Amino acid sequence: MGNLYHQLAAEIISQIESGIYKVGDKLPGVRTVSTQRGVSAATVVAAYNELLNGGYIESRPRSGFYVNGLLTADFQSPQITQHKVVPREIVGQQLVLELLHQTQGASAVNIGAAVPDAKILPSVMVEKAIVKMARLERTNVCSYESFARGNLELRQQIAKRMAQLGCQMSVDDIVITNGCQEALLLSLKAITAPGDFIAIESPSYYGLLQIIEHIGLQAIEIPTDPVTGISLDALQLAMEHWPIKACLVVSNFSNPLGASISDDNKKALTSLCRKHKVTLIEDDLYGDLAFGNQRPSVCKRFDEKVVYCSSFSKTFAPGLRVGWVASKQLAPVIGQLKFMSSMACPTIVQYALADILGSGKYDRHLRGMRIQLAKSMHELILAIERYFPANTRITQPQGGYVLWVELPLENLVSKNFDTYELTLRLLDEKIAITPGKIFTTTQKYKNCLRLSSGGMWTPRKEKALKRVGELIKQAYKN
Repeated sequence: MGNLYHQLAAEIISQIESGIYKVGDKLPGVRTVSTQRGVSAATVVAAYNELLNGGYIESRPRSGFYVNGLLTADFQSPQITQHKVVPREIVGQQLVLELLHQTQGASAVNIGAAVPDAKILPSVMVEKAIVKMARLERTNVCSYESFARGNLELRQQIAKRMAQLGCQMSVDDIVITNGCQEALLLSLKAITAPGDFIAIESPSYYGLLQIIEHIGLQAIEIPTDPVTGISLDALQLAMEHWPIKACLVVSNFSNPLGASISDDNKKALTSLCRKHKVTLIEDDLYGDLAFGNQRPSVCKRFDEKVVYCSSFSKTFAPGLRVGWVASKQLAPVIGQLKFMSSMACPTIVQYALADILGSGKYDRHLRGMRIQLAKSMHELILAIERYFPANTRITQPQGGYVLWVELPLENLVSKNFDTYELTLRLLDEKIAITPGKIFTTTQKYKNCLRLSSGGMWTPRKEKALKRVGELIKQAYKN
């Protein structure tokens, strides 16, 4: 059987790489292949297991085997930007708000926003759960939530999910927040004071930069590898030179790069922060959106003192605005800050989400969503390959729905090329991208942009990206 199953696996890999089977396609069943090839079912199972181990396919319970999104196109990764690692005061975030306002007001085809497409969200499931809870908990849903830290049943469900990640949490260690943005804000307020230094990735999500500006902190941008995440060597040097109070990383499928920190580096990162007495804040907003069948680990698994933040906004329902912080040490302080800022999150939403998590419906939704995201990301990458200039560099994330594009600096008509100006021009044509320079406090990333499949790749998005590519190519000499 040895040679047969290796041969069969190699043939299927060839079919995947040649495009006969595309990302998201279902492979024939074991019995079908066994009959067609005249081999035993055990041979087919062994071949499929080899493909599973190699990351070419994934197994979907009670459904079969599907081509996953762990395939790569012929692109180089963006370069790690070198800049002076010094504390900087965050200013000018009003520019970001103005740009976002223009984008939303333009009814644009948005291929830059880090939001899931409404078509892959379980709207009917959410509606039914809210109606169900309104009937069952009629005396409670119109009242303030009893616990400032959040609904007890919801925190129990989150604690169970944290245990699956290797993090043993009590319900008292968890605080429910209005999305991950508030989770990060409250965590930083609990740890820092105005003027303190905080280490962040570079490029970094502009929402975090807004939080840092609001609190009055100084950011130290640490060079970040577009594949493996934050540079531990650069972070160590920064910790040796500056009294850093906190370090914030997006551990899996980060925004905007799509980078993921390996288990070894997660462990090394927690050790480094512990050594220098720096509080590590982990944003794991996209961790549930791995394209393969293996959910990545979290930093908190290696150190219980890591402050863990996440939400269901990117995976389930952005409009519910349900996030959380998990921290044994800081939960009492964060709970108090939450009470003083907004008292508690909406009661009925928490009841409904607890019910969905407890029923297993959330995990079933995730299985289908991950396959769709992998397929859409693959289509986005192929479209970039078709329409963008030669020598364009991109990240190729293994989860989530955003990637980072670095345009070549050679042969530009003008050295002042800036994707921010490109963004404004595209808005006039009702197309929205996200320019690179809003993800930094430096003057870097003017030749970069963030793109998103949004979870659904449509002919309308394809047409919009083609237009983006046309305008970019006009910036280069023939």
